[in-house]
Amino acid sequence: MTTYDDSGTYSGDVDNSYSDHLMIEWQGKISEFSSTLGFVKSIDLSSNSLTGRIPNEFTDLKGLVVLNLSHNTLLGEIPKDIGQMKELQTLDLSKNNLSGVLPSSMSQLNFLNFLDVSHNNLSGRIPSGTQLQTFEPVRYIGNAGLCGSPLPKKCPGDEELEEPHTIGKSQGDEEGIERWFYIGGASGFATGFWIMLKDGGAAFSGDVTSQMFLEVF
Repeated sequence: MTTYDDSGTYSGDVDNSYSDHLMIEWQGKISEFSSTLGFVKSIDLSSNSLTGRIPNEFTDLKGLVVLNLSHNTLLGEIPKDIGQMKELQTLDLSKNNLSGVLPSSMSQLNFLNFLDVSHNNLSGRIPSGTQLQTFEPVRYIGNAGLCGSPLPKKCPGDEELEEPHTIGKSQGDEEGIERWFYIGGASGFATGFWIMLKDGGAAFSGDVTSQMFLEVF
């Protein structure tokens, strides 16, 4: 369970069980929601001091559209069932200590239009034949063990394909990388809760837990 103290710090131990449960503290009054958490559309816990593993039970939030856990010290593997989050459009797990491979189930995230897993300890082949190849290489950098398109690093067993040399081709053309831009909006977010645990006056620490506390000012 996560607690909040007078210094503006969230702390607690990781709990691998997940309950459909949300408590909101509003001006000293605590309200509890036990049946509406499934309507949550966005969770942003970025730039805090969260540690521990990402509970696989996160994937039960099948209506989630945005999940941002970047700039923490999370470790372990990305939940293998993340592909169950069919509505997910934005996934940012960058700048953590995550390891292991990118789950093959990520190929099932058909609505995903922004992904960033850069600067972790991920390894293995980027799942191929999916939209995962459409994201910029910069979204995967900082993972020495990752290989496969769109990264230039070949995976073991891949054939080395030589690109034909074109006389007169400019250096700018050779080094050009097509850039993709994520254009987002608020449409589709009208229903449900928007969880933003990034209050400027609060700092977060501890593990990702199954119960979430949100202080609203």
